[in-house]
Amino acid sequence: MGSLLCTPTPTQLNARITGGRTPDRTIDIGALIKHQEMTRDLPVPSLNPGQLRACKKALSVLRQKVNDSSGFGEIDQEYDALPAEELSDYRAPTEKTAAVLPNNRAKNRYRNVLPYNYTRVLLSKKHLGPTYTDYINASFVQDHAYNNLPLFIATQGPLSSTVSDFWAMVLQQRCPIIVMLTQIVDGDQNKCAHYFPRDENQTQTHGQITVTNRKTSLSQHGIVRRVFEVQDTKFTEPLLTMVHYEYLEWPDFSVPPSTRSVRELTRALSSIPPSAGPFVVHCSAGIGRTGTFCVIDHTLRRILGGDLEAVDIKSTVRNFRSQRDGMVQTRDQYQFCYQAVEKELEDYVRGQK
Repeated sequence: MGSLLCTPTPTQLNARITGGRTPDRTIDIGALIKHQEMTRDLPVPSLNPGQLRACKKALSVLRQKVNDSSGFGEIDQEYDALPAEELSDYRAPTEKTAAVLPNNRAKNRYRNVLPYNYTRVLLSKKHLGPTYTDYINASFVQDHAYNNLPLFIATQGPLSSTVSDFWAMVLQQRCPIIVMLTQIVDGDQNKCAHYFPRDENQTQTHGQITVTNRKTSLSQHGIVRRVFEVQDTKFTEPLLTMVHYEYLEWPDFSVPPSTRSVRELTRALSSIPPSAGPFVVHCSAGIGRTGTFCVIDHTLRRILGGDLEAVDIKSTVRNFRSQRDGMVQTRDQYQFCYQAVEKELEDYVRGQK
């Protein structure tokens, strides 16, 4: 990793700007979600025989863990083992140096939640003004063994001073999806800037980028879906049509009252091909709720692909933490990963005709 902390080669630099993937610009996001009816429960996928067998086998393993006679005994032991295992792959504070440079320090919402140099998203100056720096508190998170699964951008809730940077990142990466898992204000604490237009046909301007809300719909599970058009007013490139999912019932440092809404979100995202571009996921810090959602979505997709090793959620958490420190922040969130995957697999199996 040392070379990435110095001057990167052109190939390395391109990988750090794009996450190593090129979005498929031919995919019509608006057409894909046109028939996604948020006012009803989204359907479970139709499984082929191999997928059904994989879901049943994975479900059997997960039930044994979740229904352990000592409660969450085995899952608790996994969670407790994670810090010790991570020490064997210790990453020094020097691997987060970009985040604490004088021009970048104020762009971090929390002083102790910083991206690694080698997985951080680099901004290009194309969509930003003369005060441009390449820094945003955002990390590429992926399983390099599965290029057909989503590349996530795990990021903090934008600050009022970084909203333009956030939208520059979305436009630069051609992100088809934003998943928002935090309230703007929680109690007396600001958790996220109000960075998007809430109402239909409302437009906000952030620097040289405009964001227009073309459609808003609300699901019975507390999810607000908005269809945005994002465009740089100084360039003639095609506008970006993308989807914003807002879920506000997930408490900070905790878990939702049930798994249903989070599972509904995974179903909503399944209609967008991963090749469309990176999926942005954020809460306030971009690690706890963000990490939990990414692990759940990733695990379900791997199982549908026939990979039964996906039930080893500890390995996924460890992998994701190696790319963004702190992903899945609490014991409750770790347990919630297992609960959500188990419940969704039950629905997958039950829903086959």
